[in-house]
Amino acid sequence: MCTRDELMPVPGPARRDKPQPGGPPSPAPRLLTTPSTEVSRWWGRPLAETRCALELGRLLLDPVLRGDGVPRGNGRPVILMPGFLAGDQTLAVIAAWLRRIGYRPHVCGFLANIDCSDRAADRVERQVAALYGKYGRRVALVGHSRGGHYARAIAARTPERVSHAISLGADLQAMVSISVPTTLAVHAARRGLQVTHRARTGSCLSLECPCAFTRDYKKAFPVGLVRLTSIYSRGDGIVRWQESIVPEADCVEVSGSHVGLVLNRKAYRAIAQALAEPELVGSG
Repeated sequence: MCTRDELMPVPGPARRDKPQPGGPPSPAPRLLTTPSTEVSRWWGRPLAETRCALELGRLLLDPVLRGDGVPRGNGRPVILMPGFLAGDQTLAVIAAWLRRIGYRPHVCGFLANIDCSDRAADRVERQVAALYGKYGRRVALVGHSRGGHYARAIAARTPERVSHAISLGADLQAMVSISVPTTLAVHAARRGLQVTHRARTGSCLSLECPCAFTRDYKKAFPVGLVRLTSIYSRGDGIVRWQESIVPEADCVEVSGSHVGLVLNRKAYRAIAQALAEPELVGSG
């Protein structure tokens, strides 16, 4: 098990060794648990997040947007999931790009992604089941921030229907290792869910919630069945980047902001490479 202190000084991209056919089995993945020590308050870098506009400009000028220099897709359906407070419209550029390089992108109908996580995960699972039935093949999941939580949880829940799970800037260790302003927004959203009776439990939007989504997020990831990729930036101004590094994933570092990860030319190259990886042996 890698502790938080062990993960923080990682000097660069951390990639797990890929299992080889007939080779030794992969080491057992760890079970996510609530951090035992209190994390100091972190105010994030809200001003640095305005770089997302610059990242879009760079993407528009980069050959990767045309699909140059990246592996081509094979028609696999891909479900895109937005971050907290964001909707499907924030994924329009990446959806068009995925279609351009040979995939079939789909969204789940998120308007602002502030609903109960359990309800949202159920929505994603229904979309996975529908696309699996329609195309007769496993589905890839790409989630930004909170959407990355869904990608991890649904892949663990139904590995027989998911081939790849790709997280962009998501905390894959404790779910809510985020800046103080973002924490306040989460508290406000939780209160809104309780007032409107949308919350299925009193601890909605927390790692302590006993719902099926949280259980699936915390359970051991099905290494050897689903490829998990975590793309992160040390310049992330919303999520502590150290929490995006987990031993069961291919962890890829890029430069840029948190919000801009869905518009980041380097992240696009990492996504294309991750999706091009073949389904794992023993996936069924």
